[in-house]
Formats: sequence, structure tokens, C-alpha cells
Amino acid sequence: MSTKLDLSDEFAGRRALVTGGTRGIGAAIAQRLLDAGARVVVVGRSPTDTTPTGATFVAGDLLTEAGTRNAAAQALEVLGGLDILINNAGGSKAFLGGSESIPDEEWQRDIALNLLAAVRMTNAVLPTLRASSAPSIVNISSTAATIAFPFDVHYGAAKAALDYYSRTLAVELGESGIRVNVVTPGPISTPNSDELRKQFPIKDDEWKNYVPLGRIGGTEDIAEVVALLASERGKFLTGVNYRVDGGMTAR
Repeated sequence: MSTKLDLSDEFAGRRALVTGGTRGIGAAIAQRLLDAGARVVVVGRSPTDTTPTGATFVAGDLLTEAGTRNAAAQALEVLGGLDILINNAGGSKAFLGGSESIPDEEWQRDIALNLLAAVRMTNAVLPTLRASSAPSIVNISSTAATIAFPFDVHYGAAKAALDYYSRTLAVELGESGIRVNVVTPGPISTPNSDELRKQFPIKDDEWKNYVPLGRIGGTEDIAEVVALLASERGKFLTGVNYRVDGGMTAR
């Protein structure tokens, strides 16, 4: 007879910070942590109608070092400490003309948002994480880091750098007991990505040709893997990259 695992209070007493947590994948992650008892601060430009009501919102401009450090300071003041950091903030603009059509300022913006925001936020909260009894960092990447998409090569390059940074950080912080892992979403249904996919010559019913499971994933699929990595269930996991993509990169 199988026994269902009760995870309703898995994060009771834990304090979490989720960047880009006001909508999409970030909001789903924040809600998953809240549902299991965590206290959660979400950082974003402004709250939305999908921002989890149980989370505390902190406004932050993660494109700059000062903005990132200010958001971190506000979050730590609210939480009084930190156990879980989810670096989810990210995004990009597609350039269907290919790599040569991407302006220099878009390269700089993507590196700032998709790489440096995570680096700066991590550095800002590391002293507090070192005081936690079960510290965990989860960085959200993208399959663009491993599959060549010329229309968003700037985004993929930044995420590939984030993957390398995460692996190195896992080795560096291992002795401190801080675990660092990556979750790499494939095609997931969010407002931004749904709008982007409308520009592609792939119809909704054709994704089975690219994704072995034959469908677009949901934000809850990502949130569940993040919860595993952030929890004590994942206490011997560090330096790993979970590709939650329905098998797309395998194909």
C-alpha cells in the first residue's frame, strides 16, 4: 500500500525570497512555498493580479546593482533572515531577424537581467544565508542555454553563463552547507511565453513534434521541482540542473 507524502508544512518556519515572483513561473513558485508554510517575499517591478496574496511584495529594479541590493535589504528586513533564494527574474525580447539584428543595448540588458541580477542578489544575501540551518539557492535558467535559437541568442548566452555560475557556486559554497541548483524550464505556458510563441510557425497541436510528452508545460511543473530542490528532500542535491521540458532537449 502506497502512502501519500504530506508536504503541507514542509517549509514551515522557512523564509524565502523569489525574484520575478509577481507572475508566471515566479508567482507559481512563491505560491508553492506559501502553501507549504514558508514566509515569502517576492521582488518585481510592480505587483499584478496573479501575485500571491500571501507573499510580501518588494519593488526592485534588478537591472542595476543598487536596485538589486536595495531590494535584498528590504526583503531581509521583512523576513528577518533567509533560508531560500529563488533567482527567477529574467526575460528577453526576440529578434526574428537573427543574431545580427540584436542591438548592443539588448545584449547588455539581457546579461544584466538574466545573469547579473542573480549574481548581485546572491552576493547581497549570502551572509544571511550562511546563518541558516538549511540554506538553498535555486536559479531558473532556460532551454535556450542549450538549444541554439538565433532569434534570442543574447538570452541563451546569458542563461548559459548563469548555468556555469551556478555550478561553480555550488562547489564554492558546498563547505558552507549552501546548496545551489538550477531548474531549466522548457516550453511553459505563461503570458509572456504564450505571446512569444505566437510569432513562431508552430501551431499549438504541433508541439508533439518537438516535445516527446506532446504538450506545453504549466508553471506548477516548474514550481514542484523548485520545491524539491529547496526542501530537505533535496538535502544531498547541489550543482545539478533539472531540465523540466517534457523531453525537448533529449530529442
